[in-house]
Amino acid sequence: MYRTFAFSSLLALTAGLPQRNRGGQNQATAFQQAAQVPQGISPAADGSTILDDTVMVNGLPIRFKISAPADQFLSASGVPGAAAASSDGTLGANVLLHGDGGQSFFDMPNQNVQANTMGVALLAPDDNLFWGGGSGLQRTDGVAHAQAVNDFVQNELPQRVAVNMSNVVFTGVSGGSLLMSGFFIPAQMQNYANSAVELNCGAMPPQVQFQNAATVMSQTRIHYQSTQSELQLLQGSIPQAVTAYEQLAADAGLTADQVNQLQTVDNTPAGGHCEFDGQDFVSGVQTMLTSYSNVVQGGNGIVQGLGAPSNGAVANGVVGNENLQFVGGRKRAAGGQSMVQMRWAQDVVEEADFQALACDGSSCGESEF
Repeated sequence: MYRTFAFSSLLALTAGLPQRNRGGQNQATAFQQAAQVPQGISPAADGSTILDDTVMVNGLPIRFKISAPADQFLSASGVPGAAAASSDGTLGANVLLHGDGGQSFFDMPNQNVQANTMGVALLAPDDNLFWGGGSGLQRTDGVAHAQAVNDFVQNELPQRVAVNMSNVVFTGVSGGSLLMSGFFIPAQMQNYANSAVELNCGAMPPQVQFQNAATVMSQTRIHYQSTQSELQLLQGSIPQAVTAYEQLAADAGLTADQVNQLQTVDNTPAGGHCEFDGQDFVSGVQTMLTSYSNVVQGGNGIVQGLGAPSNGAVANGVVGNENLQFVGGRKRAAGGQSMVQMRWAQDVVEEADFQALACDGSSCGESEF
């Protein structure tokens, strides 16, 4: 059985990790608090089965969720009803990297099977639950984390579920989008032919040497989704990413029309950071993931439920649309609700400690991705 870490084992692992000291008292890290949320098997919203477990990858503890019909799991996964006899399957996988603080891992907005694609979510192996470590645009562990994501998908995912490895696509949310655009696409996307990436509320130019750029840029679908009142830090980095990746595609010999077929961008909703529905971070991210296949898997490019004044048509080619127009945006936010989204933690953290935990490691308002 490939259940590498039982829940008690993960708690034992995190117990030995450093804790933050506040006023002479130790404060558990976000990673340690996440370990208090039980793992196991649960139903998905569409009747699929979610396997929540942890495995060591390159010395890093990678907690994962896989959501697929029970009969698509291998028996060694421990999922009741598992019936797959081979790791080769017909379902592809949409691998999601959450934003700072881990909210979208616990929500798993990609849990429903969509366009013959199962959902996979990975939790950042970082004290603050930041993909790439560090904070803001400085993702100091980006190389190692991108490698771990790739190695999980390539080596661990097929040991648990039958998957079509020729149909693996990706989703970034906020800080997860920074890891995807800054490190994963340039270093690891060469391993995923004809793939797609949806970069929600975050992006930056490549931070490492690009591997096989001509091939990757000629066959990778990329969509950038933001809002009119995006955080100020991202108002600079998202257009920079759009321009950088557009140039890489042009350098690969693609025409403007070909670039526009592969790379699209939108920031028409009037909401704040990740509030694509004009209302809230969680519901906004869910709105984008519900229409994922429409955006980057050959659909009509329409997202249902985007906030006004958007008409829902988001597949706007990047050529000529690089200079996104923003209206305001926050540098710091009141009450600790910055780029760090940790509402899940309120179930396991005392209310008095929640704000301190949500702000740790990032000066709170300056780094909520």
